[in-house]
Amino acid sequence: MSVLSLADVYRARRRIEGRVLRTPLVESPSLSAIAGAPVYLKLETVQPTGSFKLRGATNALTELAAQGCGKVVTASTGNHGRAVAHAARALGIEATVCMSALVPDNKVQAVRALGARACIVGKSQDDAEREALRLVCEEGFAYVPPFDDLRVIAGQATIGLEIVEALPDVAHIVVPLSGGGLFAGVAFAAKSAHRAIRMSGVTMARGAAMHASLASGRPVLVEEVETLADSLGGGIGLENRYTYQLTRDLIDDTLLLDEDSIARGIVHAYLHERLVVEGAAAVGMAALLDGALHDARAPRGPLVIVVTGANIDIELHRRIVNAVPAPSESHETT
Repeated sequence: MSVLSLADVYRARRRIEGRVLRTPLVESPSLSAIAGAPVYLKLETVQPTGSFKLRGATNALTELAAQGCGKVVTASTGNHGRAVAHAARALGIEATVCMSALVPDNKVQAVRALGARACIVGKSQDDAEREALRLVCEEGFAYVPPFDDLRVIAGQATIGLEIVEALPDVAHIVVPLSGGGLFAGVAFAAKSAHRAIRMSGVTMARGAAMHASLASGRPVLVEEVETLADSLGGGIGLENRYTYQLTRDLIDDTLLLDEDSIARGIVHAYLHERLVVEGAAAVGMAALLDGALHDARAPRGPLVIVVTGANIDIELHRRIVNAVPAPSESHETT
């Protein structure tokens, strides 16, 4: 029996309605030509906080507010913290966001701009989480996990609902893979509608904790290192309760990308899709450009790539776009 139910997902959709956008699903002519099948982009980049994280955070905090909660804390690689800060301000809740020194400064400043306290501690997501849990134990904060929480997973799952409602014949969905909250939610909602939908998780080759855990058959520790896909960094927790099991049961394949591939994805998004995206949001496009989605198991029907966030440091984006040659469109398949 699954730890998550469709009723949880539909409740989440009702809670977040009016606070979170139903995001566009747009066809990409350039990627469709490469894939030889229709390719659509699910643009979570247009959310008020610039990423999908607002869905799960809003669902969790709305429930906590109804219970009379006055202050929350979370650990984040940036986007979840920004989402918690945004939802907390809207609901009149005090928020503290613990982040490691690896979190880009633009994401730290965005948290502070929303009125939350940013606490920088350690050099990994695990360090930030330990500080958040200390505040829970010693100062009475309510903890809002970045991914391993049923309220958060259900919020992210609303993306899957929107995809299958807008594109009932979707055959393949590609989702960035990190702690598993997004992947588990989207895959659960999509496969609940059509079990045959192929679900691919894409992540960076450096420090991919969920990939390593799936390969090991249990949650494992992985060193967190700098990567263009910084939002995909961090561990999944050795005591992971939900996302490891859900991801293990729902994932069809995992794809790893090197840093050059991620950079090419960022450049393609800018030049061909007119999108400014962060590295974590570019991995689905990068996997397609690399040909990693072109195997015999891949269905030929419509493909959806979840584009998760736009919160890249704009100077870093400029350097990447100027340094990386424009992706060639000459490797089309039929």
